[in-house]
Amino acid sequence: MRNHLGSYECKLCLTLHNNEGNYLAHTQGKRHQTNLAKRAAREAKESPALPQPHKRKVNLRKSVKIGRPGYRVTKQFDPETKQRSLLFQIEYPEIEDLTKPRHKFMSSYEQRIESCDKRYQYLLFAADPYEIIAFKVPSIEIDKSSSKLFTHWDPDSKMFTLQLYFKVKPPEAKPALVANGTEAPGIFSKPLPPPPQAPPPPTSQGAPPANPPRGPPPRSVPPPPPMHTGNGPRPMPPGGSLPVPPPPPVGSGTMANFTPSTQVRPPPMMPQGFPGQQIPGQGVRPPPQTWDNNY
Repeated sequence: MRNHLGSYECKLCLTLHNNEGNYLAHTQGKRHQTNLAKRAAREAKESPALPQPHKRKVNLRKSVKIGRPGYRVTKQFDPETKQRSLLFQIEYPEIEDLTKPRHKFMSSYEQRIESCDKRYQYLLFAADPYEIIAFKVPSIEIDKSSSKLFTHWDPDSKMFTLQLYFKVKPPEAKPALVANGTEAPGIFSKPLPPPPQAPPPPTSQGAPPANPPRGPPPRSVPPPPPMHTGNGPRPMPPGGSLPVPPPPPVGSGTMANFTPSTQVRPPPMMPQGFPGQQIPGQGVRPPPQTWDNNY
């Protein structure tokens, strides 16, 4: 421990040291090591004795492997239950005396030989002094009832037989569609009713139907502006101001300085003349006749 004076103290031996190097040399000395041993003995005496856990000793048997056994695999099908089965026949001619082969089912996640694939599982067979062999079968639930899972060891022919049956998968039902177009889990589809058909149009003969089909409701669309067909003054636009005339065309010619006008010229008057006046392009018009009341 370092005190306020900058020196180091050993709380176990109650000694004072000027620097860190002197303290480290003290920890390797005889006095400090003796005090450490005394403290460890005192703590062991004061602490209660705890029972030690029992450790089971497993004697690993090491045997020399002589190779893989011979095997035969037969595929079978049961027409009554519609189940598929596999028959394994493993030969152990050099098996040790008083030894029976063993088998085990292993998932794809338990083994470290191949990459994990959830579609398959493994069936292992072991018997000394032969190597352990494994068969890769589909990952389908196995029927482990007594009549379906059968094992037999023949000590005379040295052959181990195992037969297994796979369970039949239930038929998958197609889920129904919900309003938004997705499939609802756990709901089976039902036949949809036929779409409603529109009534036939009324004929020209006979009385009209009681409830004729209605069309879509009219929309509120503002009426179009009236068309300008005459030479009179044009109506005022809704904004209250006259439209801006288009800019004059740019270029040279007789219409370069032409400025369009918004005023409308009145129609020309028909030519009229006084009695006895001759109008160019027409003959002399006679004076109007007077009628006498006594005629």
